[in-house]
Amino acid sequence: MDEISNGIRKVLFIFLLLFVVVISYVAYFEIYTAPKIVNNSDNKRLWATRNKVLRGTIYDKSNTPLASSTRGSDGVTQNRQYQGGADFAHVIGYANPQYGLTGLEAKYDKYLTDSSSISITDYIKKLIVNKGANMQEDKKGDNVITTIDSNLQKKAYDLLGNNKGAVVAINPKTGEILAMVSKPSFDPNETALKNNWTAINSDSSRPLLNRAVSGLYPPGSTFKTITAISALENINGITNKTFQDNGVLRFNSKESLSDFDGEAFGAINFKEAYVHSSNVVFGTIGLELGNPNLKKTAEDFYFNKDLPSDGIVIDKSKFPTFNSYEKGNIAQSAIGQSEVLATPMQMAMVASTIANNGVMMEPHVVSSVVSSKGDNVQKFTPVAVGTIITPDVANTMKNFMRGVVTDGTGSNADISGLDVAGKTGTADHNDGGKNAKPHSWFIGFAPVNDPQIAVAVIVEDGGQGGIAAAQIAGGVMQTSLSK
Repeated sequence: MDEISNGIRKVLFIFLLLFVVVISYVAYFEIYTAPKIVNNSDNKRLWATRNKVLRGTIYDKSNTPLASSTRGSDGVTQNRQYQGGADFAHVIGYANPQYGLTGLEAKYDKYLTDSSSISITDYIKKLIVNKGANMQEDKKGDNVITTIDSNLQKKAYDLLGNNKGAVVAINPKTGEILAMVSKPSFDPNETALKNNWTAINSDSSRPLLNRAVSGLYPPGSTFKTITAISALENINGITNKTFQDNGVLRFNSKESLSDFDGEAFGAINFKEAYVHSSNVVFGTIGLELGNPNLKKTAEDFYFNKDLPSDGIVIDKSKFPTFNSYEKGNIAQSAIGQSEVLATPMQMAMVASTIANNGVMMEPHVVSSVVSSKGDNVQKFTPVAVGTIITPDVANTMKNFMRGVVTDGTGSNADISGLDVAGKTGTADHNDGGKNAKPHSWFIGFAPVNDPQIAVAVIVEDGGQGGIAAAQIAGGVMQTSLSK
């Protein structure tokens, strides 16, 4: 009898265990898996639901439409038009039943397809007048107002020319993204996507990649800005110190660090070393700081972390950990080489933080969401990420960066009548294991005493930062400030 009871208990235990497993799976599916399936861009039922609402319009900051929809001739489907074309493709993205959602189209899909702002009164009136016909036309999604300046976006796109690279322009006081360009680009309109999709996906230059937020590059000498800040914070008397730059910093018989193009600056102070971009001096400073101090300063600027943002997703910039005996790597990291990688957005935030007296503002690309009737649905206010550096350190760096443009490597970014501050970068990199032409970098802001715009520019394989990137940055700032 006891054996039978034990057998029954075992069977019941197994059934109980199976029941728990089934319930756990159902709960997991409902909570985690089902929403992903429902919201998957490949879900045809979801696109059928979307088509019941005429997708809202995306505008620039001056209410110029950048993406809008009209009903198809069948009265059911809709056509999405991207008025800005390739110039705006990476920031606006696309909404396509075949290829899915990207950019703002993905990030703000719930608003663009939300027709809940239609009043019951209006709905009943239309129902009576139209007798139930064509009611689908009355369901219109909310509209998204961006922070993008169309003229600035187009200018930045044009200035990049046929180069691969990115341009980011930000209002340092608010974090508003004024322009975000990535090249090469593509036409996001439906016919163009359909006709060119295979070519776009097989293109080795990766036109679908938003280089502004997902392109990870060695920042080169633009990173000396962070090294300079770390030195100001950690090395007593650094501003009064004199360095001897003989053109080469040797670590051992095999490793050394040289100034660009065989230069040697002799006896120079800290500011002069920054203005003329001395690799020898900044490699020396990197060794004096050590990896822990320099890494901490980089992480204060959100390297190795998720940079807070709204409307965009920014890949993590990277600063490495080295042992104290890895002198070559530590010195190289202090000049933005070795394993240091940064996105253009990350470096724009470095410039923006200095311009804003040490306070980093959260970068965002949407200012408000309004209903099809013009009523406010959501308003986005500037958010401070935090005080990254003191006002005194920020002011010192403003002075240094102004010197780069007036007396140093960044003269090509100079604008008559405006006080521009910046830092150039000439970043070495490998292409398929071979040394390639350096990337050209520039970060900066203007005017120095009341910054209205902060920029970051990278031109892939563009050579010296003081030439290609600086010229583009100057053109972008001039366009923004000449209104």
